[in-house]
Amino acid sequence: MELRDMLDDGKDLGIPDGILINGKGPYRYDTTLVPEGLQYEIVGVEPGKTYRFRVHNVGTSTSLNFRIQNHNMLLVEAEGTYTNQQNYTNLDIHVGQSYSFLVTMDQNASTDYHIVASPRFVGSEPRWHDVNGVAILQYSNSKSSASGPLPAAPNDFYDKYYSVNQARSIRMNGSSGAARPNPQGSFHYSSINITQTFVLKNESPLRIDGKRRRTINRVSYSPPETPLRLADLHNLTGVYKTDFPTTPSNAPPLRASFVLNASYKGFLEIVFQNNETDVQTYHLDGYSFFVVGMDYGEWTPNSRGAYNKWDAISRSTTQVFPGGWTAVLVSLDNVGIWNLRAEKLDNWYNGQEVYVKVADPLGYNITEMIAPENILYCGLLKDLQKPQVHQARSNSSAHATARWSARLLATVSLIVAAVIFS
Repeated sequence: MELRDMLDDGKDLGIPDGILINGKGPYRYDTTLVPEGLQYEIVGVEPGKTYRFRVHNVGTSTSLNFRIQNHNMLLVEAEGTYTNQQNYTNLDIHVGQSYSFLVTMDQNASTDYHIVASPRFVGSEPRWHDVNGVAILQYSNSKSSASGPLPAAPNDFYDKYYSVNQARSIRMNGSSGAARPNPQGSFHYSSINITQTFVLKNESPLRIDGKRRRTINRVSYSPPETPLRLADLHNLTGVYKTDFPTTPSNAPPLRASFVLNASYKGFLEIVFQNNETDVQTYHLDGYSFFVVGMDYGEWTPNSRGAYNKWDAISRSTTQVFPGGWTAVLVSLDNVGIWNLRAEKLDNWYNGQEVYVKVADPLGYNITEMIAPENILYCGLLKDLQKPQVHQARSNSSAHATARWSARLLATVSLIVAAVIFS
């Protein structure tokens, strides 16, 4: 509630007091802000063995750079897609993104090592660069604590393409034995004709009805009282508008409930244009998309000549660099109304989102699941609400969950997030 009040008053969330790894930490860079005695996450390992690290940025607004002191990280997966296997000493992980690394324990096993997540693209405020998330990599026969300064973040002040080129280097592994994301498995995405193009531009906050709002193509999303999909199922009109601008314009900004109409079985090109000074991250529910291009400057149709037409990574969350653009291609094979949003919490809350409507021309219940009997009704349909009956989970379900949890223990999963304490 306090954070919402800040945003409603036109304020930014500001600099977090710390970054946590698996809920522990943060690094005590300031004795007045961070109390003493906080425990770091400890990752226990055996010398000579190789471990899979799954790393997720579940923060609200901050891009992070992840690294393990003196160890190479072999990237193998990004959000469900096998990647070309290549070593990184550090990797930028933007809000909402996930990666898997294979890390071999090949260093001096008599000492511990630092695992670090530090802010990226955060401006010149000195405290930003002191806020680090820290965990400990501990060999089973370690005899001393991690020593020396924390491993440094990339020094790319004079090389604005460092992170862009790093992101471009993340590509799909076309030779792995796993199933390919459609349409990669049966025919190649570069041979498919694009049926629709949406160019979606975000810009600095705009004043709408006296409030500071975020926009896409000068539209700030306003959630209706009646959920979009329920409105469709009950043939309600006037709940939302379907004429969302598919290209940027200089029209007066407005706040409204819009959706983007997209064609089922079509092949959609979405271009995210970022006209702000910080990194944007976008996520599309219900789909993965091919990240075919990114660069600085304004996107034009000529930019398609630089697209990766062979092994672009398929994922559900992509970054858009400040003053730049990112282009994705998506096969619209999943019927529904899907949220396309900024992953930065303050931007999302202030309206930087839209819904993509993919309607089946054959009608409802042909290619999607039937609405459950315990569906919740509200808004214009609140009179249809039935009493809710909650059933206890069966023992077999509980046992299945326990078995699944046990399997997950075979990997190391690190949740990193920036948090605000004060």
